[in-house]
Amino acid sequence: MSEMLSQDEIDALLRGTSESSKPEANPEEHLDSMESDALGEIGNISFGNSATALSTLLQQKVEITTPIVSEVTIDALRERYPTPHVALRVGYTEGLKGENVLVLTREDAAIISDLMLGGTGIGVDPEGLDEIRLSAVQEAMNQMMGAAATSLSTVFSKKIDISPPLVEVFDATKNQTIIDRLELWETMVLIEFNLKVGTLIDSKIVQIAPVQFGKQLVNELMAATSPAPVAPAPAAAPAAPKQEAPKAPAPAAQQPVRPAAKSVPEVAVSQAEFMPLHAPATNDSIPANLGLLYDVPLNVTVELGRTKRSVREVLELSQGSIIELDKLAGEPVDIYVNQQRIARGEVVVIEENFGVRVTEIIQPHERIGIV
Repeated sequence: MSEMLSQDEIDALLRGTSESSKPEANPEEHLDSMESDALGEIGNISFGNSATALSTLLQQKVEITTPIVSEVTIDALRERYPTPHVALRVGYTEGLKGENVLVLTREDAAIISDLMLGGTGIGVDPEGLDEIRLSAVQEAMNQMMGAAATSLSTVFSKKIDISPPLVEVFDATKNQTIIDRLELWETMVLIEFNLKVGTLIDSKIVQIAPVQFGKQLVNELMAATSPAPVAPAPAAAPAAPKQEAPKAPAPAAQQPVRPAAKSVPEVAVSQAEFMPLHAPATNDSIPANLGLLYDVPLNVTVELGRTKRSVREVLELSQGSIIELDKLAGEPVDIYVNQQRIARGEVVVIEENFGVRVTEIIQPHERIGIV
């Protein structure tokens, strides 16, 4: 039998060696199912607050639905975005380390920029995304991510702050600034949200971040939700045995001494009268656990005055019209919380803003009923 190996046997040995020498996948570079679910919940909380902020800016109803979490590589990302999109890179300056990228279609970015600039968002040309319109998109996303950072601060019980986002139109098929940055991330987390803005936008907004940043968010969530360890109570010292006190000697028997009888004068006896006792005044209307509500936001409104006008007079209003109110100049204005008056005050100017100095306020227990 020949000891020489055939070429097929040599190739088989080489294939076996190369396959056995492949490095095993590092679990730290990928997300497990629990981490993916946790990231989805974090995105749901943070972008829910972002939807409120964006709705205020655009004066449109904004909905950002429950996200879908997946992992992608740079090659898969290039295939996903064959046409130019708008990307915003957001870094964290406090509380978290790292950065992430938001991706919008050019059509959605054009509508958002038009609404930010006072337009209607209808019939906007996505090719017209110039520097001014990109700046408007940048400001909208800055407010969105700022609101998301505020939500994360509440969830993680620590301050989270971001840097101003950088915006650009990118083409995933070409090497540009943001894509060059993404190529530094070996594996990326892609979190996809459904975005609806009134009847103008029904599309997607995507958040992309390195896997390590995603794991950092999950670790922060676990640390914030884990109960604090309870220190074991010190062992009680053994009780000292009881010692019986020495018995005192019995006293010697003594004969009772009878006092000498004397006359007792008559004394007028009547029942004592006391002032009625009253429990100290307590404000039972204020619940003991009111502190749980201290961080709930309330709408505070200052009313300068009121008046009534007919439909004809309202329709006749135009730029420059003057409406006379029922309050005199210098008269205190009313301060409302949740549409209930709680105080009165005088109008002041604080630097470039108006303010109100409180001059009259109702009792705290009455304010509890209003809140």
